[in-house]
Amino acid sequence: MPKVLRIINRFNLGGPTYNAAYLTKYLSPEFETLLIGGSKDESEESSEFILKKLELDYRILPEMRRSINPFSDLAAYKKLKAIIREWKPDIVHTHAAKAGALGRMAAAACKVPVIVHTFHGHVFHSYFGSLKTGLYKKVERHLAAKSSAIIAISEKQKEELSAIHHIAPAEKFHVIPLGFDLQRFNDDQETRRKAYRAAQGLAEHEVAIGIVGRLVPVKNHALFLEAVQYVSKNSQKKIRAIIIGDGEERQHLESLTDSMGLRSIVHFSSWEKQVENVYPGLDIVCLSSFNEGTPVSLIEAQAANRPLVSTNTGGIENVVIPGETALLSDVSDKETYCKNLLNLVENEALRQKMGFGGWEHVRNKYHYTRLVNDVASLYRSLIQ
Repeated sequence: MPKVLRIINRFNLGGPTYNAAYLTKYLSPEFETLLIGGSKDESEESSEFILKKLELDYRILPEMRRSINPFSDLAAYKKLKAIIREWKPDIVHTHAAKAGALGRMAAAACKVPVIVHTFHGHVFHSYFGSLKTGLYKKVERHLAAKSSAIIAISEKQKEELSAIHHIAPAEKFHVIPLGFDLQRFNDDQETRRKAYRAAQGLAEHEVAIGIVGRLVPVKNHALFLEAVQYVSKNSQKKIRAIIIGDGEERQHLESLTDSMGLRSIVHFSSWEKQVENVYPGLDIVCLSSFNEGTPVSLIEAQAANRPLVSTNTGGIENVVIPGETALLSDVSDKETYCKNLLNLVENEALRQKMGFGGWEHVRNKYHYTRLVNDVASLYRSLIQ
């Protein structure tokens, strides 16, 4: 039985943890997997409950942290080499940037036969200045040369990484979208809608607009707040905006909400571990990011038959059906983003029509069984 060492940045809420967890669980018994993750940030919610629910064994590597630190990074690198030498994996598969750097260097140093890396997103725009971004690109090109294969999670991401940022030749990339257990988002929606709206004090005629994700600069929540303000000034509909998530930007966003006079209609909800209970209670789901890989919230929202308003960046155009399940606008086009949200708030029939197209679009394309089959096929080809 081939052995896979799977290394992920950290076990925080989001697509990478679900991706790593489903692969660890369902690639067995054909592949034996050891799952390792780093330390989550204090501002993040732990996702270890996902691993425990799937009854997975896993290890935490405390030295592998989100921020760059030469001392802890070196310690993590040495520990990974020791694990590789002891466990002797046939494949090392890394997920996201920090795990990808330390894990691939350790695997190459130990001459692991197959090295695979998944880009869940990238930091090549909207994160850092030009000098730092250029340095990260050089590092990723070096690591790509040590990789047997690189997984992009959308066609758009593959194009960006190969043709725009020149991380590796196109033939080294394999497009394998994320996979989830989506049925739970589609089941028993009316009951969940009533329960969530009652808990939030939402009247049935009130239009609930939600945004789900980390409160960090790249998510651009300020645009979401501007759109909510625009709708409140240009619509007679009663609206409520719910920001679901947490992070380093929370205090700033709360202050911005106050300064914009939105405190009466904007609610900060922190993390929701059972987010499948949230989406049915919302009428519109938004995303306002500068940069994205494959945004999990948009997949989940479509599984729950919710219409979307989003910026068009990264792999978003591959995740939604533009004009059918989502109204998209360029990242720099604030006016269109605001008008798209107003259009959906005003038009209940359009909300219903766009929402009902979501489930059929995502139910098979983003199911975990498709993810597992795609990765197993890639592993077999690389081993052979």
